[in-house]
Amino acid sequence: MKLTIDPKLLADTVTAAARSLPQRPLIPVLSGLLLEATDDQLTVSAFDYDITHRGRAAADIAEPGRILLPGRVLAEVAKSLPTGVFVEVTATGTEATLTCGRAEFELPTLPVDDFPTLPEPPDPAGTVDGDVFVTAVHQVATACSADDTLPMLTGIRIDADGDTLTLAATDKYRIAVRDLSWQPATAGALGKLLPGRMLHDITRDLGRGPVTLAFDDQLAAFITDIRRTTIRLIDEQYIDYRARVSLDTPIIARVDAPALADAVKRVALIAERNTTIRLSFTAGEVLLQAGGADIGRGSDVAACELNGGDIEIAFQSKYLLDALNAIDGQAHIGMTEPHQPALITSEDGAYRNLTMSVRVA
Repeated sequence: MKLTIDPKLLADTVTAAARSLPQRPLIPVLSGLLLEATDDQLTVSAFDYDITHRGRAAADIAEPGRILLPGRVLAEVAKSLPTGVFVEVTATGTEATLTCGRAEFELPTLPVDDFPTLPEPPDPAGTVDGDVFVTAVHQVATACSADDTLPMLTGIRIDADGDTLTLAATDKYRIAVRDLSWQPATAGALGKLLPGRMLHDITRDLGRGPVTLAFDDQLAAFITDIRRTTIRLIDEQYIDYRARVSLDTPIIARVDAPALADAVKRVALIAERNTTIRLSFTAGEVLLQAGGADIGRGSDVAACELNGGDIEIAFQSKYLLDALNAIDGQAHIGMTEPHQPALITSEDGAYRNLTMSVRVA
């Protein structure tokens, strides 16, 4: 195999594939990245039993072929290559050489014939704007649990009904939901549960432009013009999150989400991690307080428009910040009683976050 390629293209393609490499591969070849050179195109693939990735980049192919190289080492080398000059990749049976200007690296090859065949993606279910989808995933992923003992809580649920796609996640203490538009390829409802951490990680490489989503009973696939990633689904039932985020809240505070988030961060500085933030809503403003006699106290004030009676309510600072940071602009905080959950929504209602309140003596 022999090819020439722009070093930035190589680095982007290899780095994106390397993110899908298993941390503890069951067999040695799964630590490798498969490089295939054909038809003026370099394809880089990674395989794990839960996630697979295939990316393409334009290249000048002098000799077609396929090799398997140590994935993480290759990614570090590719990222370090100088720019302004093309990199040449040549390979024999046991070694590959990367030459870029005066920099040269020699990497041992792995047995390419032992590398598994990547699964083919399912039939397309629809297409979504990449930027909007990435934002939606990041907005709900903060509500995923890190505790693997209950897989359902680690996942992101994707539902579709007509031209509306809905993403949801919960860790029992909050529920984050985001609606967005998409273009379905087939009629009928859709409901799939994906590993939240994996879905969040792959969105870093989806980029701009349309993303095709595809599903079957075992796999979800995310396809762009240069990348294709498959993720194994979580086989779990999911809660009726729609009913839970459809509260009738008689008290609604309208706030500037970034401004209130900044105030929460300032007040939380005085207290311990995961501290409780107390919010006292009155007409025109909300008073934020945290801390106590043994660790010190902090307070701040933010503007708000209040509809309904005055109320004092408390939240864990992290949960409150996750909800506010997902909203760029005005937010509505809907409340019923001090010891009941609050519904934090974007002004257009596309993002909703039901967050448990904390009892404060």
